[in-house]
Amino acid sequence: MSVTIIDLLRHGECEGGSIYRGSTDVALTEMGWQQMQKSVEALKEAQILSGVETPWDQIITSPLQRCRVFSETLSAQYSLPVRVESDFREMDFGRWEGRGLDEVWTAEPEAVKRFYSDPEQHSPPGGEPVLQVRERLAKAWQLMLDENKGKHLLLVQHGGTIRVLLTWLLQMPLSGIIQFNIPYAGACRIKVVEDKKGQAFPSLVFFNGAGSE
Repeated sequence: MSVTIIDLLRHGECEGGSIYRGSTDVALTEMGWQQMQKSVEALKEAQILSGVETPWDQIITSPLQRCRVFSETLSAQYSLPVRVESDFREMDFGRWEGRGLDEVWTAEPEAVKRFYSDPEQHSPPGGEPVLQVRERLAKAWQLMLDENKGKHLLLVQHGGTIRVLLTWLLQMPLSGIIQFNIPYAGACRIKVVEDKKGQAFPSLVFFNGAGSE
């Protein structure tokens, strides 16, 4: 039996305000850096209380700079290996990319409602189908587990992909993405227990967030 722990950390506040950021590659604001640092300190404190000295065995990050740059800085700070995994990138929102949330809701209310109520059938116009997002995330997740059994990992991610991952891991329908409020720098811990037959049983251990959106 092996136990693998993955801390999922969302990036902090980004430049550009409240937009459909998706594949748009923007930097963190100063507030975003502070939010992520605060969440990292909270995760470290939880580990200290449990008697763990080393923060993580490895950091895995989305290639987008709002995740990657912070991850590389953290890697240097703690002398931890960091790996950039392109399949953990945020979903592409198509023609909503870079546009304000309020603007899109006003211009295309029915399309937005269809996406949030039934993302399996209705993806953002011109964007990456959500079923494909789930497929690539599941593939990347399984590869990560296969290569890191029994380790403690930090996975730096995006709000959309964290929601999709959680619905998949917890065997929820994709429409469940609206049930997860993932604030900026929000963190959750997933514990994956693998039995002697190789069956994996993921569970959500806790959730907290340093910022809002």
